[in-house]
Amino acid sequence: MRCLVTGSTGFVGSHLISTLQNQGYEVFGTGRRKIVCHYPYLAAELTNHHEFKALLEWSRPEWIFHVAGQPNPAVSFRDPHATWATNFSATQILFDLVWEMKLSCRILYLSTGLVYGDANNTGLPFDESDPLMPASPYASSKAAAEMLAYQSTRFPGLDVVRVRPFNQIGPNQSTDYAIPNFARQIAAIKKGAQPPILRTGNLNSIRDFTDVRDMCEAYIKLLKFGKTGEVYNAASGQTYLMRDILHRLINMAQILVEIVETVD
Repeated sequence: MRCLVTGSTGFVGSHLISTLQNQGYEVFGTGRRKIVCHYPYLAAELTNHHEFKALLEWSRPEWIFHVAGQPNPAVSFRDPHATWATNFSATQILFDLVWEMKLSCRILYLSTGLVYGDANNTGLPFDESDPLMPASPYASSKAAAEMLAYQSTRFPGLDVVRVRPFNQIGPNQSTDYAIPNFARQIAAIKKGAQPPILRTGNLNSIRDFTDVRDMCEAYIKLLKFGKTGEVYNAASGQTYLMRDILHRLINMAQILVEIVETVD
């Protein structure tokens, strides 16, 4: 099976490439930067119709994992137009090209659990039938692209499966995200490179976390067994208070710190 992973140099994409390779799949990757890597790779700007078409002609994929996008909700508030271009417009170009080129391929569109908005008041996990209430340009652009993905299964009849992953963590994640940011600060404090003051955002939020490598296994299974047009939540099913996670990391490091919490 020939697999194309868009955004293959990112956090999720790089782990997905490794998982696919370990399972014996033939992989092709793409990202914005020109790099040298251990798998066939072609740099392309996916908001450019010509470059995206060249990528698909080069890779001729049977499976496409559409991972590429602007992944940070905070960044989306600072630059919503770029977020929409990357998350929605590039997805639209992908679907148009697959139809135009008559490619026989199956596509997994990676949306986000943030399309549901803030945590519900029931204390129960979100269900795929819950209403979409995106609260950021990031989540809105993902929700719109997800609706486009569904519409594309009806006309022109593409084979697309949608997934809404919740929080993913693992090796090489950017410190723009909470848990790796905690770990970075704790490591610096333990080494004496930072005063014993740990700065955080709101620690009263509750999140579902899944190891990115387990999530990659789920993505592959969804392309194997997922129903065309259907949407699936992907999560561990267990929630954690951010404050508890931070204290667990501090206890593992066996250090004393002052926590300075900034609550919006």
